[in-house]
Amino acid sequence: MPLNRRTFLGTSAAAGAGVAMAGGVAVPAEAHGRGHGRPPKRYSFTVMGTTDLHGNVFNWDYFTDKEFDDKAHNDVGLAKISTLVEQVRAEKGRRNTLMIDAGDTIQGTQLSYYYAKIDPITAKRGPVHPMAQAMNAIGYDAAALGNHEFNYGIPVLRKFEEQCDFPLLGANALDAKTLRPAFAPYVIKRMRTPHGPDVRVAILGLTNPGIAIWDKANVSGKMVFPGLEEQAAKYVPRLRSMGADVVIVSAHSGTSGTSSYGDQVPYVENAAALVAEQVPGIDAILVGHAHLEIPEYFVENKETGKKVVLSEPLKWGQRLTLFDFDLVWEKGRWVVERAGSQVLNSNAVAEDPKITGLLADEHKKVVAYVNQVIGSSTVAMTTAEAAWKDEPIIDLINVVQAETVKAALAGGEYASLPVLSQASCFSRTAQIPAGDVTIKDAAGLYPFENTLEARLLTGAQIKDYLEFSARYYVQTASDAPVDTAKLTNAGDTPDYNYDAVSGLTYDIDIAKPNGSRIVNLSFEGKAIDPAAQFVLAVNNYRASGGGNFPHVPGAKQLWANSEEIRNTIIAWVQAKGSVDGAQFASVDWRLTRDGKPVF
Repeated sequence: MPLNRRTFLGTSAAAGAGVAMAGGVAVPAEAHGRGHGRPPKRYSFTVMGTTDLHGNVFNWDYFTDKEFDDKAHNDVGLAKISTLVEQVRAEKGRRNTLMIDAGDTIQGTQLSYYYAKIDPITAKRGPVHPMAQAMNAIGYDAAALGNHEFNYGIPVLRKFEEQCDFPLLGANALDAKTLRPAFAPYVIKRMRTPHGPDVRVAILGLTNPGIAIWDKANVSGKMVFPGLEEQAAKYVPRLRSMGADVVIVSAHSGTSGTSSYGDQVPYVENAAALVAEQVPGIDAILVGHAHLEIPEYFVENKETGKKVVLSEPLKWGQRLTLFDFDLVWEKGRWVVERAGSQVLNSNAVAEDPKITGLLADEHKKVVAYVNQVIGSSTVAMTTAEAAWKDEPIIDLINVVQAETVKAALAGGEYASLPVLSQASCFSRTAQIPAGDVTIKDAAGLYPFENTLEARLLTGAQIKDYLEFSARYYVQTASDAPVDTAKLTNAGDTPDYNYDAVSGLTYDIDIAKPNGSRIVNLSFEGKAIDPAAQFVLAVNNYRASGGGNFPHVPGAKQLWANSEEIRNTIIAWVQAKGSVDGAQFASVDWRLTRDGKPVF
């Protein structure tokens, strides 16, 4: 596949016209003191970037046990990325390229789960993590820490770090006691040029402050995570003073300037654009965390007026970012003359046999593991309509969570309180088939490593919680047609931030505005008492402020454990032997308009 540089990045045309580009504005070469004499020395190089790989090596979906595919026919995995990387290196020259990542590497697939939990890399003479093997083989130069790096605990992360041939960077991941960096803040790479002086490229890694709440159980008292802008402002001038000609930030943080955890952490979750705007001296930022595709986005620094280029490649190895830099030798140093970015689509190439061959045995082990039969189901259940209907497959999650919490509280002070449970439709393609149920079927209901907690809430707080959740639906007049393709995800709310709550009944009137949609809220057939106390079985992400739902983060914690909810579901199915939807399915909620059911 030909990889052509963007026209505006071409050096020959710019040199012939006698102009240089600064922040997207043409500047006469004479303004740089280069109007006479010999042509200035120039050098170009490319930095490739991935982010949010989430344990994807192969173009494979372990939950469906077949090749990955989606509506856009994207492909996933480092094996595809490796092919693109080799093509770029062949075009640009290997020594003229660097390869970096912006985090969330070791969590997300059953492949990564298997080597964290089933055959852990931390065991004595344990295996090398597949992501470390693949990234080492590709030749990464650095990777920023993502928040999901901490999901399996610090020992697993440290072992992964040890197995990588490149540094894991986190300038704002500090030791809680000393406030010194717990990981390398940066790395400086030297690019050899045909003109003598090397180009010194600094890569600064920044991670997400939300780790402090999302993985509180793993990091509390051990690490703290100050804001990205604060730490960038500390390190960028230092890197420049150390002689860095180019400064690139690899940030596990989106560009929107928003946070999903409210005011629980005094730092912005998606701060990449703020870093570019507020911290002078940065040339480019590889963006992560938000799972968005941003081929090229310029942000003007407030102090210098310089434009900083940002790019975010799509998650799971679906895209590869290319940052192209053109430099000119000026007054005894290299200066960035042009910077731009683009993304390449991994579905345009085949998997690299070097990577698939390297990890073929690991892949086979995980495929065999997820296909183990753990029970049976009397009927087929699916999430296909679970985003707008109360479906038995979501009831299954809630009944497992509610029963687990009830058993944990039995005999204690709160044993007599009613237990409610929240669950989301994480995937619209999850299913429990009629007949044999395997690990992959059960795990597919819950693709995240969330754990379970019990929090104490009042009836009034539960209503607030449901009103917040109901923002997920697009307001639809009672006489308007209903198109399920356009009904959900209002305000870009993802499916995992819409909660259905079991243990009570309620209607969601989508004809009404946000904040007044929950009607007929009842418990045991009676209108809910605002002062009554309830136990909510809730995942740790939501309990820690994920999604910014009200009340739960500040509510009294009655119980918590460290077992992933999906493993609890697997164990429940194994213990039951047979799953019978008739024993737990119930219609607790429905969508209405002016009192009339939508479906």
